[in-house]
Amino acid sequence: MSYETRTAEFKAHLAAGGKVEATDWMPDEYREAALRFIEMHANSEIMGALPEREWIGRAPSLRRKLSLTAKVQDEVGHGHMLYRVAEDLGKPRDAMIADLLAGKTKFHNVFHYPTYTWGDVAVIGFLIDGAALVTQKALLESSYAPYVRVLKRICAEESLHQRHGEDLVLELCAGSDEQRAMFSEAVDRWWEPIMHFFGPPSKPERDMLLAWRLKTRTNEQLRQRFFDTYVPKLWDLGIPIPDPALEYDEAAGEWTWSDPDWDGFWRVVKGDGPMTEARLGLRRRTHDAHGWVREVMNQPARAA
Repeated sequence: MSYETRTAEFKAHLAAGGKVEATDWMPDEYREAALRFIEMHANSEIMGALPEREWIGRAPSLRRKLSLTAKVQDEVGHGHMLYRVAEDLGKPRDAMIADLLAGKTKFHNVFHYPTYTWGDVAVIGFLIDGAALVTQKALLESSYAPYVRVLKRICAEESLHQRHGEDLVLELCAGSDEQRAMFSEAVDRWWEPIMHFFGPPSKPERDMLLAWRLKTRTNEQLRQRFFDTYVPKLWDLGIPIPDPALEYDEAAGEWTWSDPDWDGFWRVVKGDGPMTEARLGLRRRTHDAHGWVREVMNQPARAA
């Protein structure tokens, strides 16, 4: 059977809602798209632990230190589960980590920004983890079955992280005027990166992830779902959103909003974010300092 015929049958399988296992035949284009997408997700989980890691020592109570430590540990674990899924697509984990540290592969735009206050930690836990949950729940319909299986566990844990963030938000909003202002100021700073989170409006005819059903929702559908869930919650708390154009259009059945600075988005995605080099530098130093652990773990077990 020719490559073209097998590819046509593969596409028909996907169109019928079929799933793909790591051991199945797949077109090179599908394999490459799945690998790059899952590798970027894994990179983002690893790098996404860093903004909150910075606050473990500065958390306002022992309870908050412990909960934040547990969350950071979860995020790193998610990254390594995803690297394991990506390995089956043909790229060793060591190579993926080396490419991340060298700046050759990407991680999510929101993890290129600084955190200034405890309000930032609340925004990350509530709104950014909320945006991630919207995206990841949609990916449970992805065509690549191993990815879906690991996402089920990740989504369960991310739901807990989002509830943790909601608890932080409620504590700040019910606290002093200074605490409430701290959270509101953080929302102001993070709103554009959060709008960037979902990416620019999709062009389905050019989006290979949609074509291969690795993704099943457009960027705009995901952003609208985020608005549906989180804008009313912020308004109920009396927190203003820094977009005067944001409103729900009853006739159209969707939200309208101001276009963010997409040029700024692309600069960050390409590695020119305000904290890109600092975060990668920290990850490189940590990786080098703990090389001995990897060496020990890689040694063959000795007989007792």
